[in-house]
Amino acid sequence: MNEKNLRNIIEALIFASEEELSSEQIKNLLYNCNISVSTKEIEDCIHNINEEYKNKSNAFEIIKIAGGYQFATRKEYSDFISKMRIESQRKKLSQSALETLAIIAYKQPITRSEIEFIRGVNVDYIVNSLLEKDLIMIKGRANSPGRPIIYGTTDNFLKILGLNSLEDLPKLKEINEILKNEKIEGIKEEDIELFNSLNNVHSKEEKPNGLFNNTQVNNTENSNTTSNIPTKDDSNEEL
Repeated sequence: MNEKNLRNIIEALIFASEEELSSEQIKNLLYNCNISVSTKEIEDCIHNINEEYKNKSNAFEIIKIAGGYQFATRKEYSDFISKMRIESQRKKLSQSALETLAIIAYKQPITRSEIEFIRGVNVDYIVNSLLEKDLIMIKGRANSPGRPIIYGTTDNFLKILGLNSLEDLPKLKEINEILKNEKIEGIKEEDIELFNSLNNVHSKEEKPNGLFNNTQVNNTENSNTTSNIPTKDDSNEEL
């Protein structure tokens, strides 16, 4: 088999694989197709493929990762790819997830029961989903009975919103003035009600600095921290 055909086969195998392929795996795949090559020949082919991509100024290349080979975009295009992923993640969040995320962002550090008090629904599923998406994180434990887990937003949350820090979030008073004076497309009555409940809690219960200073992070939450107030459940709603 000539080198060109071998390169095309190796390129196709790496492109079609959902996971990285090692030289040994590629060798075994080719052997099963009655093609006998060494791992050195495979690595040389991959090197030549990358040289061809580079000469053509392609936006992608084959990289070695976790002991195998995989297609990837070049580093100089990482900012554009990140932007695309951020936009995609933003679109995947449901209304319930956005509401919960907004409460955590403005009231952090905050416990699940406090979130449920504001929203009036059980938020176990939503909170766990936001944790999985790296939008919120466990910040510690509250100095209150049962020492419930407290949550806050992550750096990834700031990236998605295009913010440098939490200080860049719109102030609640500013949002309130906008909602009073302007009719905004896409803002529903229930959105305004949620904001007003959040704003009322914020103004009545200003948390003093250092309320949760003496916290200890654990991976499990005390089972006695769930509020009895919620009457609905968001667990069946997709994020």
